Amino acid sequence: MIELPDIKELHVEIDKIENKHTLEKNISLSILRLDKIHPEIQGNKFFKLYYFLEKAITAQNKIITFGGAYSNHLAATASACTMFGIKCIGIVRGEEAKDISHTLQFCKEHGMQLEFISRENYKRKDDEDFKKELIPKFGNHILIPEGGFSKEGTDGAALISNFYSKEGFTHICCAVGTATTLAGLISSSLPSHHVIGFSAIKHLDDFEKRIQFLIGNSINKNYSLTNDYDFGGYAKNTDELISFMNAFYKAYAIPTVFFSTGKMMFGVLDLIKKNYFPL
Repeated sequence: MIELPDIKELHVEIDKIENKHTLEKNISLSILRLDKIHPEIQGNKFFKLYYFLEKAITAQNKIITFGGAYSNHLAATASACTMFGIKCIGIVRGEEAKDISHTLQFCKEHGMQLEFISRENYKRKDDEDFKKELIPKFGNHILIPEGGFSKEGTDGAALISNFYSKEGFTHICCAVGTATTLAGLISSSLPSHHVIGFSAIKHLDDFEKRIQFLIGNSINKNYSLTNDYDFGGYAKNTDELISFMNAFYKAYAIPTVFFSTGKMMFGVLDLIKKNYFPL
């Protein structure tokens, strides 16, 4: 197996975003280009996987994780496991289709063994009895919860702060799905930081419960969550959002995705227009 790279040795660019509103209000806005780390393991995915990969490499063990037919988490796990010589199994929600998705095809091409289970059985994935059933079937393994939602995933996401903590930012913004990445940024934030989560999930009612599970008591941390920019919920979009994303790419040559970063950037720029950030 190949050794994991030292996070601090990774080169991550920070691009400045300017428009008439940032200039008028004298606000400095930058975006951390985690999409440039690797063509297949982009954004926060590598960080959430980092400590699981380290554990699998050390123990020379396989990885098992979960996801749907279009799961970016499954794709990133498959790619990372190929890169570091780790066997991996993806447990997929739903029966196997005659023509599997391009995401699952990517996973297969990268050596991931796919196991399809019913949606009803998939709901048991976090139950201890279900986890015990995996051992006789697949042998010893490192189990990664869906989306990396775990303390290990949170600790990995916290490593992202290495790339901006010395830059003097006052607000750190992050798209929120499982809240794992946001929890990592909250846990590693400085007293001068206010961390803002932009929910891509409609009615993320258990947000505080998730944060409590991932990082424990965060009462001394300065963070907030906005639900105003979910555009109907995860994997949902509107013509307004797609138009914004296209214009954003045309202006800055920075790609966003409609289920997370597109919504976040729309929200950030809208809050700037609404004078949310202090001058």
